[in-house]
Amino acid sequence: MELGQKEPYIPRRADEKAAEHAGNFMFNRQHQILHLAGMMERPPVIVAPYDAELFGHWWYEGPRWLEYLIKKISFDQNIIELITPSDYLKKFSCNQVAVPCASSWGNKGYHEVWLCEANDWIYRHLHMAAGMMTSIASRRSGAGGVLRRALNQAARELMLAQSSDWAFIMSTGTMVEYAVKRTKTHINNFLRLHDEIESNRIDEGWLGDLEYRNNIFPDMDYNWYRQLAPEEKAV
Repeated sequence: MELGQKEPYIPRRADEKAAEHAGNFMFNRQHQILHLAGMMERPPVIVAPYDAELFGHWWYEGPRWLEYLIKKISFDQNIIELITPSDYLKKFSCNQVAVPCASSWGNKGYHEVWLCEANDWIYRHLHMAAGMMTSIASRRSGAGGVLRRALNQAARELMLAQSSDWAFIMSTGTMVEYAVKRTKTHINNFLRLHDEIESNRIDEGWLGDLEYRNNIFPDMDYNWYRQLAPEEKAV
């Protein structure tokens, strides 16, 4: 729809729709829970993760919808209880292990947005870097000082390179140059860190600059990438 064809935005009507949609969402979750409860020996849990930018960026009334939903669940019914995954696991620590079917919110419900001709070139580099990260982390358990900093920053650079935003942007054709640049920059940062760690010649000045510029995940621990020994897996 062209901009000139759009009707005036009326906040009150939009707010009413947000409340209506929140009620409809809750209604369907109530029936989902009642249906599942008859098949289980415990209260079912519905995991509802969302891309944060959905609320407000892509969907202007999203924050109001979420507010209405939380209030309706809290005050208008007694079937659904709001709970975090951690609190659910505290109540029910023994759980069946399952592998969910592959699906996404992307076009057609699968992954073609993130794996298509526009972006498929990135994955061989990401997979190679992930394997290299596992290798250097596994061979340097208990590292400290500058080495630990470099290993942690390598993990940050890998995660930044793996951000699905870059593949998404390449697929949609918006700001493609930027997405390509970010992917290549973080992969190259990772590769340089990897080589410096392997050669035991870490450039502390460059590392400090990288830590300052790409300081996401302050609690990063490179040991999360370590390949566990058989005795550790058994614990």
